[in-house]
Amino acid sequence: MRKSHPVRRVVLATAATVSAVVLLLSLKPASDPAAASAAGAAPQQTAAGQESPQGGARGAAPAGSGTVTGDAAQTQYGAVQVRLTVSGGKITKAEAVQAPKGGLSDQKTQLAVPKLNQEAVAAGTADIDSVSGATYTSEGYRKSLQSALDRMKPASSGTPGAAGPAQARTVTGKTVQTQYGPVQVRITVSGGKITEAAAVQAPKGGLSDQKTQLAVPKLNQEAVAAGTADIDAVSGATYTSTGYRQSLQSALDQAGG
Repeated sequence: MRKSHPVRRVVLATAATVSAVVLLLSLKPASDPAAASAAGAAPQQTAAGQESPQGGARGAAPAGSGTVTGDAAQTQYGAVQVRLTVSGGKITKAEAVQAPKGGLSDQKTQLAVPKLNQEAVAAGTADIDSVSGATYTSEGYRKSLQSALDRMKPASSGTPGAAGPAQARTVTGKTVQTQYGPVQVRITVSGGKITEAAAVQAPKGGLSDQKTQLAVPKLNQEAVAAGTADIDAVSGATYTSTGYRQSLQSALDQAGG
C-alpha cells in the first residue's frame, strides 16, 4: 500500500497538468478575437484618415479662369505674341509675352504694348487701333491677338457647368466710319435684353474729345433703356450719334436682337 502512493501522486500531478493545459487552450480562442479586432481597427482608421483628405481635395478644386496664348507673329523687328486671360467669355487681361527688343525697339515696345493691352481688353476683339510709331508691333499684336481669340471660342463654348453662357453674351458691332473718326459699340445681352453698352471706339482729338465725353455716356444709357438702336441723337454730336446707332444695330443683329 505504501508503494502505491507515489504512483498515485504522479498520476494526479499529470492529470492536473493536462487539465491546466486544456483550460489554457480553451481560454485562448476567447482572447484572440479581441486581439484580432483590435488589430483590425487600426487599418480601418488609417483608411478613414486617407478618405478625408481625398474628399477635401475634390471639393476644393476651383473653376478658375482660362488663359489662351496666340501664335507668335513675326514682324520686321521681331516676334509678337499675345496671351489672354478670359473669364465669363470676356477678356479680363491681355499681355505681350513676346515683343521686339533691342535698340529703338525697346522704346517702341514700352510705348506700344501697354496701350495695345488696354485696347484688347476694352474692345474684346482684334479690331484695335495701331499705336503711332509702332506700326509693325501693332500689326503683329493684332494677328497674335486674333489667333488667341480663335482658340478661345471653342474652349469657352465647350466648358461644362458654366452659369448660363447662352443667357449672357457680349457682342461687338461693326466699326462705323464718321466724318470725325470711327465709332464702335459693344453690348452685353442677357435674357434677350441689353444689360450694358459701351463705345469701344469714338472720335478723338481736339473738339471731338469733348463731344465724345458728352455724347457717349448718354448714348450708352439710351441703348440699355431702349433695348434697340432706335435712340435719339445727342445734340451737338450728330455724327457720333449716327455712327453709334449703326454700330449698335450691327451688334444687335449679331446677338439676334
